[in-house]
Amino acid sequence: MASAQELKRFRRNLADELDSAAVYDTLSAVEQDTGRRKIFAELAASEREHARVWLDKLAVNGVHPRPHRRSAKTRLLQALTRVFGPSIVLPTVAAAEYADRDRYAHEPGAEKLSAQEQQHAAIVQSFVAARTARKRPKGEQIAAAESWHKGATSGNDLRAAVLGANDGLVSNFCLIMGVAGAGSANHTILLTGLAGLVAGACSMALGEWLSVTNARELARTQLAREADELEHTPDAERHELALIYQAKGIDADESRRVAAQIMRNRDQALDTLAREELGIDPKELGGNPWSAAAVSFCLFSLGAAFPTAAFLWARGTSAIVQSVVLSAIGLAAVGVFTSLFNGRSATFSALRQIVIGLVAAAFTAGAGRLLGVSIS
Repeated sequence: MASAQELKRFRRNLADELDSAAVYDTLSAVEQDTGRRKIFAELAASEREHARVWLDKLAVNGVHPRPHRRSAKTRLLQALTRVFGPSIVLPTVAAAEYADRDRYAHEPGAEKLSAQEQQHAAIVQSFVAARTARKRPKGEQIAAAESWHKGATSGNDLRAAVLGANDGLVSNFCLIMGVAGAGSANHTILLTGLAGLVAGACSMALGEWLSVTNARELARTQLAREADELEHTPDAERHELALIYQAKGIDADESRRVAAQIMRNRDQALDTLAREELGIDPKELGGNPWSAAAVSFCLFSLGAAFPTAAFLWARGTSAIVQSVVLSAIGLAAVGVFTSLFNGRSATFSALRQIVIGLVAAAFTAGAGRLLGVSIS
């Protein structure tokens, strides 16, 4: 008979496999490309086969689990896939598969599952790499095969959106609680909340605009310098490009061959060197500063609206309590979204976010009360 610890692990593995199958089912249903749709369906079937292994292990031990209920994280991934398409969740799925690729390595009787999990991770990683490599020169496609994790971590648009909303929520929540703690009147608190929303959103938008604009200007300068080097020292640039590919693990002779082929076309060479050496996409140059500023403004405003809204229809203690409740709901939502990136459960992430936000708000409320008493 398996121990209680082992039975708990079997249940967790069963739930994880069924959740993964549900995500792949949704990806298959939404995916437009026939080939990818078929692969997602096969991955879903494979995950269900893995789930059967753990279900059988539980049955052998006389345990018959209740029907599976998808986790909040799984439901969120499915909803995002249906609304925005597979591309927005693939980096998150790839990161999760990569993190779990060795989860069954030391599980007795699960050697076959371990090999298949590693294969699943490689397949999803290749999808992410293919997305970033599409329409690039051949040399870039080779390099992109090892850069899938950039899209799964630092370049995730969904992550940036969640953090932007979180900034607005936490900062305005603390600001409002600080003013409320000082005993200010309802209209003063409301005015403070609205001013904090507008000021914070404008500050975030301006900061994003400056960041993207400066990045674009720097990129243009670097591209101009790279074009000049291509014009006057092409042999050195070809050698440099070959070294970049060698550093990525490509054979030296193959690296030199690919570099020489790329250098035959000056525009292609500049495009490749910009991406590989400078990390710059010549077509994007860091993005559009105006759209980045607008998105930042809206996301910050969305988060900041949660603690402010209650003071539009309520007063006094009732308004403060409702503000705390609305803010807690917003913090929980942020926590659920962050669970897509941190590998923790949605419940744990939501509770942690709520606790941290409430502690910060309580601290500022206390500081506001002390300052209010001392100033008055």
